[in-house]
Amino acid sequence: MEEKNLSEKDSLELISQMISNSRQKLEDGNGIPFLIWGYTTFFVSLVVFYFINVTGDYHYHYLWFLIPAIGSIGMFISERKKTKYSGHGMNFIERVIGNIWTVIGIAAFIISVGAFFVRIPILSLVILLMGIGTALTGLVIKFKPVTISGFIGMASCVVPFVMKSNEQILVFGVIYLIMMVVPGHILNYKGRKKHV
Repeated sequence: MEEKNLSEKDSLELISQMISNSRQKLEDGNGIPFLIWGYTTFFVSLVVFYFINVTGDYHYHYLWFLIPAIGSIGMFISERKKTKYSGHGMNFIERVIGNIWTVIGIAAFIISVGAFFVRIPILSLVILLMGIGTALTGLVIKFKPVTISGFIGMASCVVPFVMKSNEQILVFGVIYLIMMVVPGHILNYKGRKKHV
């Protein structure tokens, strides 16, 4: 295979095209990852809040580990369907986004496990991490609603931190709706609108 040297202009055009293709695929593939993780987190928050308030048993915090379990299954099913219909792998930008979320997911999991041993503001830290991931995703694909929702999430991470009651669990869930579900639905809408 012959190697071709690209000019600076060609390189920039290639990068721009890759970003455009990634954005197109995210819009076409909809905001499914945002919706899977956003709705899963919101509903698990409701369940944890309910059981802790009804029983007073703080062991129900172990239910938070349903988020990675349910979210991972949802993502596996979603990715399998997407690969089946698209018939091709990921490009560079998609791998960058995947790597961002892998690192943030691992960090969130480590913090979550650590919260069982050390008292830390877990809900605020997880919102901050997920806000960073959302904002970075929006910046990489150059899609303002995703970027803005990520920054809103980052800014709102202080809210659960200053709350002292179990209502911070509900606030956590609502922040996820704003930070993940809203941009997911916007991506869905844009994807459907393009194909009409």
